[in-house]
Amino acid sequence: MVKKKKKKKAQLPFRLNILFFVVFLSFSVLILQLGVVQILNGESFQEEIERTIEDTSKVPVPRGKIYDSNHDVVVDNKPLYSITYTPPKSVQAEDRLEVAEDLAAFISMDTDGITERNRQEYWYLKNEDEAESRVSDEEAEEMSDSERYNTVLDRISEEEISDFSEAEEEVIAIKKELDKAQSLTPQIVKNKEVTSEEYALVAEHLDDLPGVNATTDWNREYPYDETFRNLLGAITSQEEGIPGDQEEYYVTRGYSRNDRVGKNGLEEQYEDVLRGTKEQIQYSTDKSGNVVNTETVVEGERGKDLVLTIDMEFQEQVDEIVREELDKAISEEPYENRNIEDALAVVMNPQTGELLAVSGQSYDREKDEFNNTASKALYDAHRPGSIVKGATMLAGYESEVITPGQTFYDSPIKIAGTEEKSSWKNLGLVNDLNALQQSSNIYMFHLAMRMGGEYNYQRNETVSFDSGAWQEMRNYFRQFGLGSETGIDFPFESTGFVGSQGNAGNFMDYAIGQFDTYTTLQMAQYVSTIANDGYRVQPHFLKEIRNPVASEDNLGTIYKHHNTDVLNRIQMDQDKIDRVQEGFRQVFQTSDGTGYNYFGDKDYNPAGKTGTAENEVYEDGDVEQYTENLSLVGYAPFDEPEIAFAVIVPNTGDASGVNHYIGEGILDTYFDLKEDRSEEDEE
Repeated sequence: MVKKKKKKKAQLPFRLNILFFVVFLSFSVLILQLGVVQILNGESFQEEIERTIEDTSKVPVPRGKIYDSNHDVVVDNKPLYSITYTPPKSVQAEDRLEVAEDLAAFISMDTDGITERNRQEYWYLKNEDEAESRVSDEEAEEMSDSERYNTVLDRISEEEISDFSEAEEEVIAIKKELDKAQSLTPQIVKNKEVTSEEYALVAEHLDDLPGVNATTDWNREYPYDETFRNLLGAITSQEEGIPGDQEEYYVTRGYSRNDRVGKNGLEEQYEDVLRGTKEQIQYSTDKSGNVVNTETVVEGERGKDLVLTIDMEFQEQVDEIVREELDKAISEEPYENRNIEDALAVVMNPQTGELLAVSGQSYDREKDEFNNTASKALYDAHRPGSIVKGATMLAGYESEVITPGQTFYDSPIKIAGTEEKSSWKNLGLVNDLNALQQSSNIYMFHLAMRMGGEYNYQRNETVSFDSGAWQEMRNYFRQFGLGSETGIDFPFESTGFVGSQGNAGNFMDYAIGQFDTYTTLQMAQYVSTIANDGYRVQPHFLKEIRNPVASEDNLGTIYKHHNTDVLNRIQMDQDKIDRVQEGFRQVFQTSDGTGYNYFGDKDYNPAGKTGTAENEVYEDGDVEQYTENLSLVGYAPFDEPEIAFAVIVPNTGDASGVNHYIGEGILDTYFDLKEDRSEEDEE
């Protein structure tokens, strides 16, 4: 019997089952993972998909205005049409070029400022393939991207960039401004001489000019033209931006590098007040850098306003007085006064330190014109002459080398080995009051010798001298502001030149104002200290800071008021200060006084001191002319001072009286103006 062979069972179904099972497990894991993603992490992943980046841009605001003490505008903001560009993130050079080409169809642009580099970059963008081919692959491998790019630009020939059309040049000029813009930060493209037609065309085509806007900007405007301009200072242009040497200071205080800031004068001094609060705009951008939303998070506010102590009507008249007297001196004696350049004056309230007028007039012989140079009253220092004798007398009282009423015989002094020293004439027996009234040098010489230890002067004999007297006398002078900072609210002031400590003869010269040098402002603070019973107050330009308001016709509320700041009190008895004050009164109001011919008939009760200092003018190392500095200080009324002044006209050859005429004109004008205004108020 033949056995049937058993059929072999098929293995395929079993293998398929294993495969199906593996597939089933894989799908199960995948489904589980999708569930985890959807259920547990779905929200966070969706947020990542929708995530935006938020950036804040700061938009500059107009600066605060500046007013004078009568609330007349001295510095204003003149509105201007302005074309700006605010680039999105990751904008490329090609994009900026396209915007520049489109914008050039609507505005004209000054092309004077474009450089060779600007032209090379333009040519590169218009001929990129050709430009890139000029650097081989082998060269490029050894260069960084910036090195390669600079090499490409260097290989663009002068001939290739020398024949652009006028239209192309304007495109280059516009692109130059666009290239300065930081992402999401407005950059001014043009704000000078933007015509109403240009403004309208750009505004009409904003949809075709991505990032461009037609808006308004401002420039500083000066209603009083050059009057006081020298001290008001100036602001940088947008091209200048913040000063490079102060970049860290400004950037850490929220400035952008192209912000306009005060670069000198009161604009610099009060930058923090005048700058205002920038408008802050928050931009939301997607991952591609596209702006999806904008929101103003901080409303901008223009800077606070300054109210100055300066009276601009009075300032203009003081400038005119100083200029006319300087002109007269030069025109009447052109040769003798060939070295006169300046006449300087400072007027202040001795009780409060408020500066009422600061004038400097300078003559430019090459152009035959006068210029306002008021800052010289703070910067330039000169030998003051006899005006310092009030401080010398008080130093003598306080050091107890003289007593009130002390007398000396005014006749020439001769120390062995030195030239004879004298007063302007032999005055005979003089006491302290006569010495001030008639400006006795000899009285001050005896006082100085005593401070140096010499009480028994003999003609043609040597004198003993303790050099410590230099420091002692200078310490007294500095109590009045002579030789020290006045404390004025201004970026810079000079403290004058302090000569080296010399012999007894030099010290005697110092006692009559013929050695160290002082500024006109220091002289004004000095006489104010005498007028103010020995209280030295800080001179200042700022009267108030006001909050900005929308109305053009009104000032805002007071933010801060500048109070009187007493720097020091002269450390001596009041009766001694009274005695010097009386001497100053006699200078102006008694017949023997050196200022009587100019002030003796005035009804405003003036007091003061005249001064003359010898000064040499050098040329090529040799003395070209021996000149005189003519000075004058004063105040009025004597019993209740409300105005004090200092005047100096350096390097005069024959200008007798110029200092007196200026001082007389200042006081006359002040009290006439005060009377006129009082009458107007009564009406």
